[in-house]
This record gives sequence, structure tokens and C-alpha cells, in this order.
Amino acid sequence: MIEKLWYGKNRLYWLLIPFSLLYGAVVVLRRYLYQKHIFKTWRVPVPVVVIGNLSVGGNGKTPLVVTFVTALKERGLKVGIVSRGYGGHASHYPVIVDNHTSTAIAGDEPILIYQRTQVPLAVSPNRCEAVKALLANFELDLILTDDGLQHYQLERDVEVVVIDSHRQFGNGWWLPAGPLRERPNRLKTVDLIMMNGLTENHQINHIYPDKTYTMILKPLYVVNLLTGEQRQLTDLEQICAIAGISHPERFFMMLKKLHAKVIKTVAFADHQNFTEPLLNTVATDRQALLMTEKDAVKCRPFAKSNWWYLPIEAVVPLPAIDQLYALINQAVAKNKLSKG
Repeated sequence: MIEKLWYGKNRLYWLLIPFSLLYGAVVVLRRYLYQKHIFKTWRVPVPVVVIGNLSVGGNGKTPLVVTFVTALKERGLKVGIVSRGYGGHASHYPVIVDNHTSTAIAGDEPILIYQRTQVPLAVSPNRCEAVKALLANFELDLILTDDGLQHYQLERDVEVVVIDSHRQFGNGWWLPAGPLRERPNRLKTVDLIMMNGLTENHQINHIYPDKTYTMILKPLYVVNLLTGEQRQLTDLEQICAIAGISHPERFFMMLKKLHAKVIKTVAFADHQNFTEPLLNTVATDRQALLMTEKDAVKCRPFAKSNWWYLPIEAVVPLPAIDQLYALINQAVAKNKLSKG
């Protein structure tokens, strides 16, 4: 229902506009107070890169984080990651993620990112505390925050915004009438804009040509949750596909374009808490249960031999990585100058 209000032709969102105006006023005032240092901010002793969204919902941010971190590691940088850890519930924060940390504690996206990058990662609702925990335990050149564009208590050197090329800003309204956390004019102040997916016309590309790039989400091979075996997607028969992400139809449409032999699709809530009995109702032992990698990190502890997931890679143009690297170097030089 909410997707139809935000991205469809349903005009009932007008009923929520008074609440959106109130939300927008709070957002604008809050940012102003941080900019004027009326609200206290913290300057980290190493450069900080924020990768976030203007809108709620899945825009491809998680695979982009993995790609950027991998590229920066290859260039010799020691990267640490902080995350809110949405969907996780720990007895105390911050939590430094390791190979034994569960999704119930840290959330699904941080575990996925940690497993793919193997860099220091800390989770906390207070990102400043997460950064302090990382710096106290690791020697790092850079902090990258997964989401947190609106977490202004933490000062940042580079801001990257990810936008879904197809859905973009929906009806253009703040929450709850629309999907926006901040208005599109916020793009004026960010350093990089990553458009997820190709479209015939990118208006944003024309407005901000020097900092806008297109990334593509590329599916890899399917991986067995129980054994780690890798196969081609087309090798699977009688696929029952599930997705507990914010935009499940994107995953299902991807499978269709890849000519996967899908006989059933089931959409779950974003950050769905899966159980074996729940998934047993979706597919029989003779069918292949296929899920996203984000869902798979929660299902490994009780995985069955017919359960598979499809990893996704964000393919990013080299000039975008070069520009990010240059911005980080500029931040390093600026920090040295200020200390000197």
C-alpha cells in the first residue's frame, strides 16, 4: 500500500502532507542547527565517507559499500565501517562485528558487508560511538559509514548518495506522504551521486554531470547455503524465490530477465526474521528455494541442502572510484594542514 502511495498513481498521499510538512520542517531545522554548531558535532581524526540515501527503501547501497571498500583496500587504505545495524538488537553498544556475531545482534546488512569485505565493522545507533570503538581497536586510514547521511552529529569529509534510477524520488514528498528523508536539492552539496541502473534519461546526470555516475547491479552465481557450492542460476530447476528486502519486485524481475526457472515468488517484509518452519511452507525438499544474499545471512544457521542465494555485485565505473579516492586524499591533506 505504501509503495503505491509513494511511487504509484494513488493520490491518497495528500492526506499525509501536513505530517510531511512537519517532518520536513524538523529536518531542515535540525540540519541548520548542526551546520551552525548549535548542536554538537564530532570531527573524527581520520577522513569519513558517508554512503547514504535521500529516500527510504532499497537503492542498492549495500553492494555499493562492498564495491567501494574493496576498491579502496586494493589501493592500500585501511578501511573501517560503521552501521546503524537496523534489525539487530544487542544488549550493549557499540558492537564490533566478528565471524561469530549473529544477525540478531548486528542486523543483516552489517553481517553481509563484513562477510564480503572482512574489514573492521562496528554497529551502534550512535555512529560516533561506533567510530570511537573502531579507532580504539584498529589502526585505520578511513571510516566509511553505511547509511547515516542524516546523522549530522558525525562530521564527514565525503558524501555519496545512491539513487534508484527507475523509482528516483517517487512523488517528491517527505515522509510519510512520500519516500524522502531530504529533498532533491540536497544533491547540490553531496560529492558523488551514484545512479543505480540504466534509464533512457537521467535528469540528475544533466544537472550534476561532474559527479554523477551510473552503477549496475550484476548477479553472479548461485551459492548453496549449506555447502557453499556454486552453480549457474540456469542449473536450478523449480525455483521458489523469496525476498525480504524493501523492494522485492526488483529481485524477482532480475530473475525473470535472467531466464531463471521460477515457479513461485513470495515477498516478505524488509529485514524479515526468517525461521525454518516459515521457509518450509514456501518450497518442498524437491524444489530450489532461492533468496537474496541479505536474506541468506539470517538463514545459514538452519539452512537446508536445497536452499540457495544469489550474490549481487555493484559494477561501478572506474572514474567514480578515482574521484572518490581523490576526494579522500584531499580530506587527508586538509586534516594534515589543520593539525599543522
